[in-house]
Amino acid sequence: MQTIRRVFRVNRGDISYLRWTIESYDGMAVVRTINPHEAFIEIMISPGCEDQVLDLLDSLREEGISCEVMSVV
Repeated sequence: MQTIRRVFRVNRGDISYLRWTIESYDGMAVVRTINPHEAFIEIMISPGCEDQVLDLLDSLREEGISCEVMSVV
């Protein structure tokens, strides 16, 4: 299995919070900022962890964090 890469558009002010929250789950995913001005981030998801990451993002959306899927790589 390979790492799954997804690109999201988020609010600029939420980039650090999203990175910290997602990466606090050790080994599940890594976040990198692709374009800080347009607020595009890439989440590189470990094999077998996609459902957990998507559930976490759904939970964050319920808290008011905007996170729009732009592409799956």
